[in-house]
Amino acid sequence: MIPLSSPPALTPLLARGALLSPFKRPGSAAGFPRTRLVLPEVRVDLARLAAYERICGFPAPGDNALPLTYPHVLGFPLAISLMSGRAFPLPLLGLVHTSIAISRYATLPATGAYELAVHVDGLTPHRRGTEATVMTELRDAGTVVWESSSTYLARHHRHAAEAPTAPPAAPHRPLPVRQEWRLGGDIGRRYGAVSGDRNPIHLHPLTARLFGFPRAIAHGMWTVARCLAAHGTDETVRVRAEFRAPVLLPGVVRYAADGEGRFELRGGEDRVHLLGYVE
Repeated sequence: MIPLSSPPALTPLLARGALLSPFKRPGSAAGFPRTRLVLPEVRVDLARLAAYERICGFPAPGDNALPLTYPHVLGFPLAISLMSGRAFPLPLLGLVHTSIAISRYATLPATGAYELAVHVDGLTPHRRGTEATVMTELRDAGTVVWESSSTYLARHHRHAAEAPTAPPAAPHRPLPVRQEWRLGGDIGRRYGAVSGDRNPIHLHPLTARLFGFPRAIAHGMWTVARCLAAHGTDETVRVRAEFRAPVLLPGVVRYAADGEGRFELRGGEDRVHLLGYVE
C-alpha cells in the first residue's frame, strides 16, 4: 500500500504513458503492479462536482449526495498513475475502456471525507488482445461504501491457440426509446474539463484522427453517467455497463430502457453504443 497526500497530476501521467507505450509488451501472462494506491482523506470540490452534474444531466442534489458515477472520477488519477507506469504491461495509448461494474452500499454525502484506494486486480486474455481489471474502493470510517471494477482492453495480435473463442452473440432486441439527445462537438472537451480525462480522442477531430477515429468521440463514462442520470438509481444499487461502440461527436443518440433495470444507448441504424443493467 502506498499512501498519497494528494491526487497525482494527470497531464504528466498521460505524457509518461504515451512515451512508454511503444516499449510495452502486452500479454495476459505478463506481470502487473501489485501496488495499492491510497488517498486517506478525499474531500470533494463542490464547484467541480456541480459542473460534472450539469454536463452529465444529474439533477442538483437536494440531499447533498454524490452521483453514482462520481467516485470513478475521483479515482481516475490513481488508476492512470498505475496504468502509465513501467510495471504495467499494457500500452496506455490505445487502451479502451470496455466495461464498468459499480456497487453503492450507502448514500455518499458530497461534504464527507473518504478513503480512496485503487489497484490493478489482474490481466485476462481477450479475443482481441489482453484486458486489465482495475478496482476502485471508497471507504467511510473503514467501511466500503462504494466500489467499482473497470476493464480496459489493449488490442494486439494473439496466436489462434491462445485467443479465447467468443460465444455466439444473442440477437439484440432494442429496448423502448425514452429520450433522444443531440450531442454537440464540445461534449468531450466539457466532460474532460470536469473529469480530468483529456484523452485526445475526445477533444478535437484532428487529434481523434491520429488514433483512427473520423471525429472526436464521447467519453464512455460520460455516456453511462448520462444514462444513469436519466434512469435514476436507489440509495443502494448495483450497475453494470458495457461499452460497445464509440459515440461520434457531434451526433444524435437515443436513450432506451425497459422499466425493469435494463438500459442502452443507440445511434443511427440502431447501432448499440452502450448496454447496461441496474439492480
